[in-house]
This record gives sequence, structure tokens and C-alpha cells, in this order.
Amino acid sequence: MFLKTAAAPCALVIGAGLAPSLAHAYDLPGPDSPTVVDSIIVTGRRNVEDPAVVAEARDRLSRTPGAVAVVSAESYADRFVQGFSDTLRNVPGVLAQKRYGEESRLSIRGSGIAQGFHQRGVLFAQDGVPFADADGFSDFQSVDSLSARYVEVWKGANTLRFGGAQLGGAINLITPTGRTANQRALMQVEGGSYGFVRAHGAVAETYGDWDVYAAATAMQGDGWRDHSQQSQGRLTVNAGRSFGEDREVRLIVQAADIKQDMPGSLTLKQALENPRMASASALSGDQARDLTVKRLTLQTRWRFNESTLFEGAIWGWEKSLYHPIFQVMDQDSATRGAFARIDWTGNVGGLRADAFYGFSWRDGVVEALRYVNLAGQRGAKTADARQNASGLDIFGEGRLFVTDQLALVAGGSWGRATRDYLDRMTPANDAGRDYEWFSPRLGLLWEAEDGAQVFANITRSVEPPTYGALVQAPLTGFTPVEVQDAWTGEIGTRGRRGPLAWDLVAYRSEIDGELLNFITGPDIPAATFNARKTIHQGVEAGLDWTLPLELADGSLILRQVYNWSDFRFDGDARWGDNRLPVVPEHQYRAELTWRHPTGIFVTPSVEWRLSSPYVDYANTMKAPDYAVLGLTGGFSIGPNATVYIDARNLTDKRYVGEFSAVTDASTTQTAVFFPGEGRSVFVGLRLAY
Repeated sequence: MFLKTAAAPCALVIGAGLAPSLAHAYDLPGPDSPTVVDSIIVTGRRNVEDPAVVAEARDRLSRTPGAVAVVSAESYADRFVQGFSDTLRNVPGVLAQKRYGEESRLSIRGSGIAQGFHQRGVLFAQDGVPFADADGFSDFQSVDSLSARYVEVWKGANTLRFGGAQLGGAINLITPTGRTANQRALMQVEGGSYGFVRAHGAVAETYGDWDVYAAATAMQGDGWRDHSQQSQGRLTVNAGRSFGEDREVRLIVQAADIKQDMPGSLTLKQALENPRMASASALSGDQARDLTVKRLTLQTRWRFNESTLFEGAIWGWEKSLYHPIFQVMDQDSATRGAFARIDWTGNVGGLRADAFYGFSWRDGVVEALRYVNLAGQRGAKTADARQNASGLDIFGEGRLFVTDQLALVAGGSWGRATRDYLDRMTPANDAGRDYEWFSPRLGLLWEAEDGAQVFANITRSVEPPTYGALVQAPLTGFTPVEVQDAWTGEIGTRGRRGPLAWDLVAYRSEIDGELLNFITGPDIPAATFNARKTIHQGVEAGLDWTLPLELADGSLILRQVYNWSDFRFDGDARWGDNRLPVVPEHQYRAELTWRHPTGIFVTPSVEWRLSSPYVDYANTMKAPDYAVLGLTGGFSIGPNATVYIDARNLTDKRYVGEFSAVTDASTTQTAVFFPGEGRSVFVGLRLAY
């Protein structure tokens, strides 16, 4: 039964009210204050205080009978952000934990739970276009969070609108246009601890039927740890032509040049006693990740009539990677694709109905070379391979309103993925695999007159392996890893009533062949295997409370996030019912924001890992729990300028926020820990017109 063990924690959360168990993000203005919205909870009724483009996105996502969220650019405009660990920190169910620089662990409901580097298990997209290689493997460095209008989060198996079937769902960054940008001109300058300096500028203009948005970001920093220097440059241009309401064509150009030194992982003792040190192998190998990306998207949105809307795109991008780690990885890749989707509204048998259907196709090739690492330089060649991947998803979903308030939802996707491996050094290792699947979906969505919703669904998710699992360096050859197959059920509610806004979901995934990783040696990418039966279940909860107390004519908002994550093996021959490593069972985050009508605001926060997660599958070692305090504040200088300060880890707590999994910590090396950053302060000046 899908939710049998989640029911008790769900009831506990509801009954706890203000106990450390719920959370979220709404900045509601005081009686006379300017409108500043920091909103993540999606409700069926629009918030009139939202910018129109963000409110439209919330309305669209609220049609989903499952857990979704929208993070507006306003929610992080007045604080320091560097990657998903900052932009998504207030979204229930999302684990976005920083390793170093912008390298993070990104996991939703345990997706890619033991991925020791970069990301898989979540469909990562920008403007609906995948931002990953064709095999689904992706990283974060090429994304500019400052050039997003808002971020859509489709949690768990709720990603059918993109055709995806990943366990973790989808994250979709939406680029501003000349019409939707929240200012016509923006200049933002930041500086702070560890030599960090960043400048961001953006302009947005309309010229009759034409509009353009252009943004550039440049950053450099020494990094908190030794050997973690970084420098980055990013460019985004979004130009479009309108042909009437809901009819436009857009060209989006993006480029990034990133250089990142890598400090490596440490033992737990090193991470707690000397956290700023780099690992010996990171220094001797001058380990780094240097990346350039060029990306082009031609996109259209075209309304045929009142009932039918078409969206589609063709896209392509090139990436060059120079990555000295245990060996020097030297890769050039090219990926292309297309998607199309029809949205329809009308009637079926006299009942109100709506639906969407479409396809998503991608194809890519990676020229993968490896060399002996000679202090960061190429030595003798050790591998020369061509990795070709393709994917096709055909999908559709429909809602039928059997009453004015209750909709039945049904849909599904058919997918096909190919993996072809050509080994130029050892032709006998040439191999290939094809994968096919069908993922059905059933759901219910009920909406009250005030916009509050109750929903439930059951969905199958399928994830074919990436090349990181199929070609397990430094081993030679092709490993026949199978797909990861899961059935997920969820039930939840979201809404706003009086001073409270809530988002509460309980879920259970029963997984066959979960793709799990473990470290095989220092700085060597993790090996991957298929587990047999595993279970991911839990509660993700958010609560925003506008406190009735008025302080110095200002307003007080308490926002909280709580995740209960119960991930474990299910009768495994080797590991029994052991708990899966990495993700803590209990996590809590809270922020209390006081905002004055003059523009002054202060936000103390706490990030609390209530339980100690296991490091290994044998459950012999745990990473310590911790609580980290932060403080953000700012004030306005006239109508167009804002100064803000973001202070982190106020007590200079030594802790381990992120680590990779091993098989058995009692018999295996455990230099897998990334220390959490120490006390730091960042100051920013934002000019907006």
C-alpha cells in the first residue's frame, strides 16, 4: 500500500501546527508597504500581489494533481545566490546541498540519491528545453540563476508536461523577455568573503512588435577552501517578435565560460578539524573543471483559436570540457533536439475538459578522451571513445471535470532511449543498448471555492542509465546497467486561508532496479549498480504564517520547510532493509522576515539537519547532524536602489553538509566528505529602473 507508513508523519505534521516540521516562502506586505512577493507555494487561485507572468505560471502549475512549486526572481533578488543551493532552498522535497562553487547535490525525493558528482534523476531544462546531455546527465555551472524570471519545480513523477519520466521530476528555468522582465534596466554588484566579486547587468526593451532581453554576468572568487578558485562569464539574449496575443517567435542565445578549481573530498576528521584544506590528490593533480557552453534555441508559442495553443522549439548546443581529476577528461559534445506541445480546452460529453499532448526528441554525441594526469596536464592517452545517445518521448494528459470542483486526470508517456558506444582504442568493447517503456498516470484534483486544493495520483517513472553508469571509468568496456523503474503514489493539499499558506504532500515510491553509486577510490567517479527493491517515502511540507504582531509598523512572516525522507532497501540479499545513505531522514529550515514600508528588512534563518544520515550502505557510519544560522538584511536607497547583506554560518560552525556514498565504511576508505563553508558575509548593491 503506497502511503501506509507516511500517514502517521502526515498527521503529526498537520497536528503540530507551528512545531519544527513545516515551511515555505511568502513575503506578504504590511498594510502600507510596497508589494514584495517571495512566493513558492502554488495554489489554485492567483495571488493578486504576484507579477502577472509569475501568477500565470502558478495558475498553470496548479492544474497538476501533484506536488509543484514556482520560485520567482523576486524571492532571491535581495540576497546572495549562487546556484540551486540558494534559489531552491525553500522548496519542500528538494535537497540542494552545496559541495563547492556551484557544484551541488540536487535530489528530489531521493532521485540520484548517491550520485557523487553532478546530477541525474531530475529533468533539468530552460524554457522547456533540456539543459542536459542527450543521455540525461547534467551539471549546474552553465546556468545563470540571475537571468531567470522564475523557476518551475515539478516534483516527483509530475513531469509529464515535458515528456520526462524521471523519479525526481523536472526543474525548468524561464528566461525573461523584453515584456516579462521585472525591470527595464538592472545593475547588480556584489562582493564578500573569500575574494568573491560578481557583476550582473541586464536590459529589457520593446520596439513595437519586437522585444529583447539581454544579460551578462561575470564573477571570480578565491573560494573558501584551498584550491577552489573560480571565474565565470555568462551571456543570455532573448529576442522575440509578436504576431498578436499568444502568438510569437523567439530566439534565445546563451553562452558560458567557467573555470573551477576543485578542492577534492576529505575524511570526516579532516573535514571537521581542518575544513579549508584541499585533498592531496586535488593539489598534486591540479584538479579542475573548465567548461565552455554555447546554446541556441528557436521557439514559438502560437494560439490557433480560443481552445488550442501550440508551443514548440528546435535547439542545439555545444560543450567543451577539460577536467583533470584522477585522469584528465577531455570532451567535446554536441546535442540537438526538438519539442512540440498542444494545449487544448473544451468540453467532452457536456463536461468541461482540458488536455495537452506532444513529443520531445534529443540526440547527442560526446567525443570522450582520457589521459594520464600529469599535474593537470595531458599525459599518455588512456581512452578514446564516441558516446552517442538519443531519446524520444511521446506524451499526453487530460482532465475531465466531473463536477465544477473535481477533475479526473489520466495520461501517460511512451519513451525510447538508445546508447551506442564506440571504443576507438579497443574495438572489442563496442556496444549499444536500446530501452523502451510506457509510463501511465492517474490522478484526482479537487479545488475549493477559495482556491485550496486536494490532489492524489499514481504514476510510473522510468530512468534509463546515463553513460556515467554504462562506462564506469577507469574500467574499460560497457557495463550493461538496466533501467530504474518505479511506481509512485502521492496525496497532498495546498492553499491559502487568512494568514496561513500551506503545501503538504505525502508520497511513496516502490523502485525496482534503483541506480545507486558508491565511491571506488579517491577522486574516481562512483561505480553504479542496480539495486533490487528499494522504497522512497516521506512527507514534504511548507507553511507560511503572517504573524498578527506588528513590529515598528512592519510585517512579520514566518516561513518553514520540513522534509521527512525514509529511503531504504527492501529485503536486499546483501543490505537487508538498511537505510539508504546521503539524505537525512529529517530536515528543517525556517526564516522569520520583518519588513518595514520604508524598504528595510531583516531575515534571521536556521538550516537544521535534525538526523544524522548514513554514509554507507552497510549502515556502519553516520555524518553528524548540524544547525547553521544565517542573517539577511537590507534597505532601500531611494526608489531604484537597494543594499543588502547576506551573512552565513554566523557561529562559524564546523560541519559536513555533503558527502558521497561508500559500500561499507568499516572496510572502505571514507575520504568522501565536503566541509560546509565557514562564516561568510556578502554585500550587494542593486540598481533597477
